[in-house]
Amino acid sequence: MPLRTETSGQNALRSQVRKIAILLLPSLRYLFTTEVHAYAFSIAANVYLSFFPFALILLSVCRRWLHWEGAYETILGLLRVHLPAGTDSVVTNLIALVQGRPRLQAMSVFMLFFTASGVFLPLEVSLNKIWGIARNRSFLRNLFVSFALAIVAGVLALFWISMATIAQALLTFTLDWILSPGLLRVISRGLLETISIPFAVSIFFVIYFCLPNGRVPVERVLPAAVITGLLMTVARFLYVLTLPLFRFREVYGPFALSVTLLFWAFVGALIMLFGAHLSVQGFWDDSWILRAVRARMR
Repeated sequence: MPLRTETSGQNALRSQVRKIAILLLPSLRYLFTTEVHAYAFSIAANVYLSFFPFALILLSVCRRWLHWEGAYETILGLLRVHLPAGTDSVVTNLIALVQGRPRLQAMSVFMLFFTASGVFLPLEVSLNKIWGIARNRSFLRNLFVSFALAIVAGVLALFWISMATIAQALLTFTLDWILSPGLLRVISRGLLETISIPFAVSIFFVIYFCLPNGRVPVERVLPAAVITGLLMTVARFLYVLTLPLFRFREVYGPFALSVTLLFWAFVGALIMLFGAHLSVQGFWDDSWILRAVRARMR
């Protein structure tokens, strides 16, 4: 009898794995289409252009407007954790810009307005095509939606930065007198890594749900955002681990840092498009979590 139960369980597991593999295959094939790489390159270039103005605005808001040094240091810590290379150079330049003239920060808002449209315009076209939505927004409507999404992303960033700042303060207050400074820095870095995951998930959910020019089901979008956030975390770890193999410094010389960040943006764009395509497959439709949610809603 136990042997039969074990065999039945193994068969069920194999069946589930086979089902997941079958549903993953279209999304994997989607990544190797020409249009996806065209979208990903366009998104990556504009993400690269909008990243520094976005980071500069967040740093300026925390230091100049809110006078919140803890959040300011948390943002710098997150940049040190998440940038794949050239962290010291990027952070040093951002600090210098924050302490510069206010006109530089106004220019950052101006740049962010247009580069955000460059990120979300190809992304909207790809999401509409994935969901079978025939009509795209006009350029002006997409510009408005893009700027609104950039503001929402900024609000979400400030929320998770405040959570990270409070958690960091509690961690320092609780463990500072027990642990060595080196071990405390390791734990603090792990805390920033952990908090970054729900932040990424919330950003992906907003993009997947709000950007298509039509209604999309939340029960499909939310799991896709969670999977994409986790995949992005794993991919960044692997990218940093394998970065020496690319030898960007030997090929691009002084432009190695720009190429490193741009290539990571391209990889992130591919993962984001993969998650978007995965949301349509819906192999989690029969999961026990969604069944429980539907049962509570009835």
